[in-house]
Amino acid sequence: MQFTRDAIQDAQRTVYSVMPPTPQYNWPLLKQALGFDLWVKHENHTPLGAFKVRGGLTYVGWLRRTQPDVRHLVSATRGNHGQSIGFATRQHGLKATIVVPHGNSVEKNAAMRALGVELVEYGEDFQASAEYAAVLAEQGKLHRVPSYHPELVRGVATAYVEFFEALRDAPPDVLYVPIGQGSGITGASIARAYCGVKTRLIGVVSTLALAYQKSFQSGVPVDSPVTTAIADGMACRSTVPEALEVIRREVDDVIAVSDEEIASAMRLIYTSTHNVAEGAGAAALAAATQQRDRWAGKRVGVVLSGGNVDAAVFARALRNEI
Repeated sequence: MQFTRDAIQDAQRTVYSVMPPTPQYNWPLLKQALGFDLWVKHENHTPLGAFKVRGGLTYVGWLRRTQPDVRHLVSATRGNHGQSIGFATRQHGLKATIVVPHGNSVEKNAAMRALGVELVEYGEDFQASAEYAAVLAEQGKLHRVPSYHPELVRGVATAYVEFFEALRDAPPDVLYVPIGQGSGITGASIARAYCGVKTRLIGVVSTLALAYQKSFQSGVPVDSPVTTAIADGMACRSTVPEALEVIRREVDDVIAVSDEEIASAMRLIYTSTHNVAEGAGAAALAAATQQRDRWAGKRVGVVLSGGNVDAAVFARALRNEI
C-alpha cells in the first residue's frame, strides 16, 4: 500500500479541518522508569480520545466524493472505530448503524450513541459482530464500512507523519504500535516512508489475542481465540490479509504483552503523566517496558492510541487487580 504526497496532504487537510495535530511528549518520569529516551504520541488527545477519528474522517470524505448517493453506513467495532464512523457521518449528515459484541464497553457504547449512531449488540466477539454487519448491509442495502481499508489507513497515517516530523532532527530508533485490525501499524509504515526516516516498527498484540503475531511468524493468516479482559482494541480473532501483507513487509517484529503487563503500563502512564490509557492504548508502553534492556541508551517511541476505558476497568487496573 502506497500513497502519493498529495494523498497524504489531502488527508491532513481533511483531519485538520476538525482537529489540531496531537502532541508528542518526552515525560521525565517515564524516562526515569524505563531508562531510555521515550517519546509518547498522544492520540488520546483527539476529539474522540483515540486515533481512529482520523480514518473515519478520510473514509467518509472519500465516500462522499466517490459514492454521493450513499446515505446510511454500517460497520462493526469494539468502540473507537464505531465512534470515528459516527463522528464522520454526523459531519456529513449521514446515518450510521454500528454493531458491537455483547458485553462491549459500556462507556464506548454510550459515546457512540451520543454521536447519533444506531447501536446493535450481536455476537460474542468482534468477528461475529462484523459478520452480522455484513448481513445488515445486505438486508438493508447499506454501505458497509470495513475495519481495514486504504482510506482508513490514509487518515491514520497523519498521526505518524506528525510524530516523525516533530522528531525529524533525531528520529526514534524504534516505534511500538498496537495492532487491532492493522490500520495503525500500516499507517505508521506509510508515514515512515513519507517522512524518509529509518525508525524500526514493532507491532504489539495481546497474549490473549495472538492472530497477528502467529500470522506474522507463519506468513499466512492464522486465527487465534480472544480472551483478553482489558485490551478490547486488540481483541481480534482473525487477521486482514491486506494488512498482514504490509505488516510482514514493513514491520521488524510483532510481540505480545499480557493483560497484567498492560495494566501495569496503564498505571505507569497515569502516575507518570496523569493521562488515562485504555488497554490497547497502553500496550505499546507495555511492550517497550518488556524489551527495555534491548533499547538502553536508544530513543524509543510509543503511541498512546486511545484513552477510552470504562471507569470500573481503569479503577481495577489502578488497584493492581488485573
